[in-house]
Amino acid sequence: MPEARRLAQEGNLLFGTIDTWLIWNLTGGRVHATDYSNAARTMLFNINTLQWDEEILELLRIPAGILPRPVPTSGVFGMTDPSIFGGEILIGGAAGDQQSALFGQACFAPGDAKNTYGSFFVLLFITVDRPVFSRILLLTTVSWGVDGTAEYALEGSIFVAGAAIQWLRDELQIIHSAPESEEVAMSVADTAGVYVVPAFVGMGAPYWNPYARGTIVGLTRGAGRSHIIRATLESLAYQTCDVLQAMEEDSGMRISTLKVDGGACANDFLMQFQSDVMDVTVDRPGCIETTALGAAYLAGLACGYWKDKEDIVANWKSSKRFVPRMEREERENRRRGWKRAVKAALAWAQEEE
Repeated sequence: MPEARRLAQEGNLLFGTIDTWLIWNLTGGRVHATDYSNAARTMLFNINTLQWDEEILELLRIPAGILPRPVPTSGVFGMTDPSIFGGEILIGGAAGDQQSALFGQACFAPGDAKNTYGSFFVLLFITVDRPVFSRILLLTTVSWGVDGTAEYALEGSIFVAGAAIQWLRDELQIIHSAPESEEVAMSVADTAGVYVVPAFVGMGAPYWNPYARGTIVGLTRGAGRSHIIRATLESLAYQTCDVLQAMEEDSGMRISTLKVDGGACANDFLMQFQSDVMDVTVDRPGCIETTALGAAYLAGLACGYWKDKEDIVANWKSSKRFVPRMEREERENRRRGWKRAVKAALAWAQEEE
């Protein structure tokens, strides 16, 4: 837009992410800033130097003056305008959704990981103070900036996860509610060899194939409603395994515990199966609203309510822990079956010879 470019060149136009807009309005237009994790999402930010990337700005002809000041995730951004809340309140933290959830889960050590079990899944795996650039098509992200330093993580997204349970309820109409899936899944000993790959909109990490489509394989005359429901739940755990395995290979680190949040983590069958097929402990916190909790932790560090990260680790509480109890041979057989099912979903995207 020529008019927008003219305004930018005259210094009368500013750009920002949603946190920039909120901070600008809360401070009465006095602070134009964004944190490292949100800045990185614009793809204009250099995650190594923690500054706007001059080469990209020049290539896209973006005036640097319109961009917000990048600042650490936890720190003093400014004070709210007194007219809003009747007095000044310190703004001490801003973070992207998933980074905030990661902080809320107190994932601070190399190899710490969390998965948010929502309609889609987002996994983050801490690599701490070194960015690991993926060979397996994962995203390298700034996790946060705290105490003057930036820390990093690997990130992978699963496009269809909890939404597959909604599909069972709304399209197939074989369950009445999402919680019912747990009861039905536990009513059978296994899936009778059935695998569901819910690639309704393609497959995300680590496959990144937008043309793959959902498949149900391994059907026999003995397969029924309960087996399909259980196989759909199991598919969420298998997809998580695929991403976590890629993260381990990229980073050279081994995950020992997976922290979980999001609505679907309330499903005990899914959490136990996740622990079994990944061969890791799964920890569900007492507070699963970890994005809001992470924002509170970040702000609390900035104003001194929390002394340090150790304080936060001590405050984190597990509500239920799931430990692996599946035999190794069974685990490997089931995961081999899943890999074959994924090949069937990916084959749909291939051109016919």
